[in-house]
Amino acid sequence: MPFDFPPPVSPDVAPFETIEGNLSSGLLIVCDHASNRVPAEYGDLGLPKEQFERHIGYDIGVRGLTFELARRLGLPAVMTTYSRLLIDPNRGEDDPTLVMRLSDGAVVPGNAEVDEAERTRRMERFHKPYHAEIDRLLDRMIASGNTPAILSIHSYTPVWRGVPRPWHAGVLWDSDPRFPLPLLSALRADPELVVGDNEPYDGCLKNDCMYRHGTARGIAHALIEVRQDLIADGAGVRAWADRLGPILEELNDKPELHRLEEHPSRADG
Repeated sequence: MPFDFPPPVSPDVAPFETIEGNLSSGLLIVCDHASNRVPAEYGDLGLPKEQFERHIGYDIGVRGLTFELARRLGLPAVMTTYSRLLIDPNRGEDDPTLVMRLSDGAVVPGNAEVDEAERTRRMERFHKPYHAEIDRLLDRMIASGNTPAILSIHSYTPVWRGVPRPWHAGVLWDSDPRFPLPLLSALRADPELVVGDNEPYDGCLKNDCMYRHGTARGIAHALIEVRQDLIADGAGVRAWADRLGPILEELNDKPELHRLEEHPSRADG
């Protein structure tokens, strides 16, 4: 059965796309690396097309998984429309990797001469509006009377620098255990899965998306990484939506996910 999701929004039109959902649902999905597209004025950043099909261009499979979960569960969602090679929305505004000149062995010619003015321009046009939309939806959801939790959806390569990664998925988190630990436990209850706890990356990163919208606001949050070969086609996306949908529905009933609580970041220690 083919995908029947709307075609991707062009970054020439808007820096984000939203999925309408129930604002009192108690759960917002965000997808930082949903697209590998670049605005027309930036051309191809000097890279061949195949580079944008790699993980350096976007997170393979995540747009489909975000749509499928949001549609099944009636959840609102926010996704980027531009490639992380243009500017990375999952990095803080002062992060040196915000605009990458070299990514996993690929030199990005269109980023080689990016100065502070161009960095600021990309932030104002693409990075900041995406985060402003997340804040806007969070504020509206809180105003509905049901403080939301946030689920961030990412994917990762099955092999890194020649070493196979054993995990089917990973749950990334910083210091707030309310959402990630029960999510981790639910996924590990499936004997067919190998699930990493802060693998293949650590979820503690100063001023990244979850720090900014979760930790800094006291909102419960979790980031799930799914191995990209498992969600690279429609069948894989639907299989993971089958797996995650019931888990999210069950966890969303936990009252602790819908309270504002302060959990100081490990990055601030």
